[in-house]
Amino acid sequence: MIAASVNDYRKLARQRLPRFLFDYIDGGSYAEVTLRRNVSDLEDIALRQRVLRDMGALDLSTELFGQRLSLPVALAPVGLAGMNARRGECQAVRAAEALGVPFTLSTVSACSLDEVAGAASRPFWFQLYMIRDRGFMRDLLAQAAAQACSALVFTVDMPVPGSRYRDYHSGLAGSPGIKGAIRRTWQGAMRPRWAWDVGIMGRPHALGNVAPVLHGKTGIEDFFAWMRNNFDPSIHWRDLDFIRSEWKGPLIIKGLLDAEDARQAAELGADGIIVSNHGGRQLDGALSSARALPPIADAVGDRLTVLADGGVRSGLDVLRLLALGAKGVLIGRPWVYALAARGQAGVEHVLRLIEAELRVAMTLTGTRSIAEVDRTIIAQG
Repeated sequence: MIAASVNDYRKLARQRLPRFLFDYIDGGSYAEVTLRRNVSDLEDIALRQRVLRDMGALDLSTELFGQRLSLPVALAPVGLAGMNARRGECQAVRAAEALGVPFTLSTVSACSLDEVAGAASRPFWFQLYMIRDRGFMRDLLAQAAAQACSALVFTVDMPVPGSRYRDYHSGLAGSPGIKGAIRRTWQGAMRPRWAWDVGIMGRPHALGNVAPVLHGKTGIEDFFAWMRNNFDPSIHWRDLDFIRSEWKGPLIIKGLLDAEDARQAAELGADGIIVSNHGGRQLDGALSSARALPPIADAVGDRLTVLADGGVRSGLDVLRLLALGAKGVLIGRPWVYALAARGQAGVEHVLRLIEAELRVAMTLTGTRSIAEVDRTIIAQG
């Protein structure tokens, strides 16, 4: 299959991955209403087509947190991404570097901070959850600083994991013991290319960053048990004082959907925020990112850097989120689909597709640079 779009890469990922892994990255919480709205609300935004505007020279570059980027795009943190291709996060960080955009490493990645840093030639971003064990958080922040991570993405919309029905149906969750292991092993065996590339040649299968606190346990059940027991529902704005005391670089708070929360983040000195509903994987029925973004950008856009994610399936969607007020856009599923399908080459290709689509969209809306993108390109009525 010739991949010409993010949706093509989704089809390829589905063909290559065991069901429990594909459904983990593809699914959302509960009935997946917010997951669908993320996509449909973006699709519903009509843009003004402009003509005869002398669009011979376009500038797709931008600057975020002191770093010049070739595109207003970053790779979002995705848990277990390294299980979708051999040492997947290492392949992804190299792809991001090749295209001149940031890569964000998840706390619950398969590859550790040290391993990804060894594969990278430039600093990358690191994502952190609020964890009950503050000593462990302190160690992770120290590792991120030692590896010269250029920004910290602090995720605040996961005090408890959302209920994701697909994970139960696939056997990823709710299937403890030997029965669940056999079920997942059988699914893996039905995907022989994945079984060889990742299942055998991609070892060790450990959550690199949290391996020290799992004490040698590497099973899926161990991962979910650790998440249930260690994510902290008592998280409060005052906990940002702890983060600020341990992290001196740019701090980006991820998971905001309300303007009041955005104002609070600005008051507490965050350098940036990410308007996000966790890809529709937490509170089902919450606003889509496209609907939540404009009031937040209006409230705090002059005080900190507003980024957004959710529902992006093309460069056209990137332009839509920029027009709604974002200064940069994170993509999650698109790069993981491409990673699962074709590794580093797939991630590079999907970024080039997004770049080409963004270039066309900017040309046809009469927008010569990212700095020119605003709500005037949105069609009214």
